[in-house]
Amino acid sequence: AFGVVADIQFADAEDGYDFGGCRRRYYRHSLRLLREAVREWAGESPPINFVLQLGDSIDGQNAQRGEAESALQQVLEVLGQLSVPVHHAWGNHELYNFSRARLVHTGLYSRPAGGSDGPPDRECHAYHCSPAPRLRLVVLDSYDTSTLGRDPGSPRYQESLRVLREKNTNDDLNSPEGLKEPRFVAFNGGFSQAQLDWFDEVLKFSDENQEKVIVMAHVPIHPCASNGVCLAWNYEAALSVIHTHRCVVCVLAGHLHDGAYCQDLHGVHHLTLEGLIETPPDSNAFGTVHVYEDKMVLKGRGRIPDRVMHF
Repeated sequence: AFGVVADIQFADAEDGYDFGGCRRRYYRHSLRLLREAVREWAGESPPINFVLQLGDSIDGQNAQRGEAESALQQVLEVLGQLSVPVHHAWGNHELYNFSRARLVHTGLYSRPAGGSDGPPDRECHAYHCSPAPRLRLVVLDSYDTSTLGRDPGSPRYQESLRVLREKNTNDDLNSPEGLKEPRFVAFNGGFSQAQLDWFDEVLKFSDENQEKVIVMAHVPIHPCASNGVCLAWNYEAALSVIHTHRCVVCVLAGHLHDGAYCQDLHGVHHLTLEGLIETPPDSNAFGTVHVYEDKMVLKGRGRIPDRVMHF
C-alpha cells in the first residue's frame, strides 16, 4: 500500500486565487491538510510502504517572498514524520522556486545515490525502484524538456524555447488562448529523447521479469486524464513507449487541480489526482492505494473519490 498526494503548493500566505482569478487557493491551510494526511497514513493498517508526492510541493510565490527554502523545509518536515520513503515528482512550482542544479541538493531529490537507476543526466529527476516483489515504480521527469529551472544560456533551454515559440504565438507563453495545441505553454514541459530511451529499457526489463509497473509524473500524459491544457508536450512519445510494453498498469499525475481519470485502449489506468491547494480547510485531498495481484484500490479522502482499477 502507498499514499498519494498532489499539488500541496504551500506558502505562508493568505488565501488567494488561481491565474484566472476565480478559483480559491488555500496556501497556508495546505500544510495543515498535509499533516492530517501524514497522521492518517501513519495509522494505516496494514501499514503503507511509501508515499508518492506528485509535485508542486510549494507555491511559486515563495520565490518572490524569499521564502522558498523555509517553505520547502516545512513541507519536508511534515513528510519526514513518516517512517517510509517519500518519492517526489518535480513540478513547475518547484522550478519557479529553484534551479534544477539547486533541486538536486534538496530533500526533493529522491533519486537514489547510485547511478544505474536513472538516466545518465543526474539533473533529470527520473528513476526506478522495486518497492515489492514483481512491482516496479518509475518516476518520470516531465520538465526534462522545459524553459523552467534552466540557465537561459544553456542548449536545453534554447531548444525548449524554440519548441515553445514554434507552437505558441502568444506574447504570454503561459497562455493557451487560440492555440491548436493548447498544451504548449511554459507551465508544462516534456521528456527528452534520452529519458524516453531509458524509460523504454526499464519497461523492457519489467516485461522480461513479469513485473507490474506504476509510473508517476507531475504532468498527465493522456489527453483523457487532462483538460487538454495540463498535458505533457510530447505525451504521445511517452504513451508510445508505455504501449510498446505490457507491464504498465497505472500512470499517476498531478498538475490539474480538478483531477481526472481514464483507462486507455491498452488497459492502462491514468489517474490525475485532485490538488490539495484548492481543497477547502474543512475537506482534504489525499489517498491510500492498496495493490493486489489483479487490481489497485484507491481509498480517497475528501475530494478524492474511491476507485478500483483492475489490471
